[in-house]
Amino acid sequence: MASLGERIKELRVSKELTQSDIAKLLNITTRQEQRYESDKSDMPISKAVTLADFFDVSLDYLVGRSDDPTRK
Repeated sequence: MASLGERIKELRVSKELTQSDIAKLLNITTRQEQRYESDKSDMPISKAVTLADFFDVSLDYLVGRSDDPTRK
C-alpha cells in the first residue's frame, strides 16, 4: 500500500495543486510539506484530517491503510 507521502503527492497532482498550495492549506512552510510528501517527517493527525476533508477521502486511504478513497 502507498505511504502517506505518496498519497499526498498523488492527490495533490490529481488536483493540479503545488506543494505551496498544500502548505498554505495546512498553514505550514513549503519545506515542511515537502518533508511530509517524502515521508521524512510525521504529520500531526490534525493536519491529516484537514487533508482528508479537503480531498474528500478517508483517513485510512490517506495513510495507506486502504485503497478505497471513499471508505469513510
